[in-house]
Amino acid sequence: MNSDLPEHGILLLDKPLGLTSNAALSRAKRVLGIRKAGHTGALDPLATGLLPLCFGQATKVSAFLLDADKGYMADVKLGQTTASGDAEGDIVERRDVPEISLAALEDVLDEFRGPIDQVPPMYSALKHKGRRLHDLARAGIEVERKPRRVTIHSLEALNFNAPHLALKVTCSKGTYIRSLAMDIGERLGCGAHLSGLRRESSGPFSLTDAVPLDQLMEMEAAEARALLLPPDAALAAFPRVTLDATDATDIGHGKVVDTDFAAAGHVRIYSAERFMGIGTIDDGGRLRVRRLFVDQ
Repeated sequence: MNSDLPEHGILLLDKPLGLTSNAALSRAKRVLGIRKAGHTGALDPLATGLLPLCFGQATKVSAFLLDADKGYMADVKLGQTTASGDAEGDIVERRDVPEISLAALEDVLDEFRGPIDQVPPMYSALKHKGRRLHDLARAGIEVERKPRRVTIHSLEALNFNAPHLALKVTCSKGTYIRSLAMDIGERLGCGAHLSGLRRESSGPFSLTDAVPLDQLMEMEAAEARALLLPPDAALAAFPRVTLDATDATDIGHGKVVDTDFAAAGHVRIYSAERFMGIGTIDDGGRLRVRRLFVDQ
């Protein structure tokens, strides 16, 4: 492998239907020839779309992408409830879809906008006493799940031709779109399941900039690695702090340095034009490093 090829960065992948996120990651790793890698929020095999993959030192920013807001296009099938809440599960109940006006639909959707309490589905990767919920569900075991507070930033009906409903959703981390689909179906009085899902955005990244997996698989390593975005591309929302040589050396040694920043929070740290890592600034303007990137 050519040592001049970049080994650190973020690949925006368009995950295809029918493949797990881990399987898509494994294929991308083989193409790029980089062993250290991780994804930033799994998509179910049923779901397609944007899956940011972090390679090398870019794995240090993966947690920030996991916490980022996400955007989806969701297809909902009214009148059918499935065991899993999506199209992969067996149909467990059928109900007639009543006459629903656009105004009535909008009233229901409005109930789900903003902060809501959402019960995670049984078919999820959350754990109960050390076991994944989806493993319990496949064993026919259902356990109580506590509601979690999530935020639906926007929820728009793009098309409604009963029993099919197409939604555009932007939401906070931890939101289950299949639970949203099921809950909307219950409020409409007919039940529903998620029949299709496509992720269009994740934090600062858009699906329009992603490479389809089948195209990636046809590339040589150099061509694929040329697609890598720098790790700090994931941190565009954080303010930038540029240090002089002395402060950069101190930060590199884990010391605290003073800044003139008035606002506390996460920042991107640079020495000249070189990205050094992620830090936090306290109310007194003191900068501490949280994730340090070695010379790349």
